[in-house]
Amino acid sequence: MAEKAIDPVCGMEVDPATAKYKAEHGGKVYYFCAEGCKREFEKDPHKYMKEGHSH
Repeated sequence: MAEKAIDPVCGMEVDPATAKYKAEHGGKVYYFCAEGCKREFEKDPHKYMKEGHSH
């Protein structure tokens, strides 16, 4: 039972077991479908974090 992750940049479903691109932010690991998405996330992680601190 492989759990799927969602690429926070493009919304694509990614398999964490085979994902080449991942980044950690705030103690959570994010998985990406491509290097471009990973780079976009790393430039501005808060832009892509869905669950965050809402005021």
